[in-house]
Amino acid sequence: MVTFISHSPAETEALGERMGRGARNGLVVALSGELGAGKTQFVRGMATGLGVTGRVHSPTFTLVNEYAGGRLKFFHLDLYRLETPGQILSAGIEEYLSPDGVTVIEWAERMADGGWPMTDWNYVKIEILNETERKIIYDDSGV
Repeated sequence: MVTFISHSPAETEALGERMGRGARNGLVVALSGELGAGKTQFVRGMATGLGVTGRVHSPTFTLVNEYAGGRLKFFHLDLYRLETPGQILSAGIEEYLSPDGVTVIEWAERMADGGWPMTDWNYVKIEILNETERKIIYDDSGV
């Protein structure tokens, strides 16, 4: 695991962009952090690194946003409204867990104890240090 201190939203986005540039087909990123930590900022950076040009926003009410036009398809899931593994299972997200492209799951910790194949995923945790600084802990996958 690598720890990175981001001093601004732009630095958080830049780290996401580096991860997006290095992403390979089938990558699943489990993203965690409290509200306002910068998860969506990180996802915007990943989208940029993948070459996605459309507006990237959190799919809190739609559950999944799909983006094409980059070098790989990009799937952005937000599990904030789902509280139990049963609710997540009934939401039908299995296809995104072995993607033809790249999947990022916000609030991925809500999938714990659900029996999903989380061992091959990359993990990113964002912690709020103060108003502008974040501690980002992530799997070292060459980023």
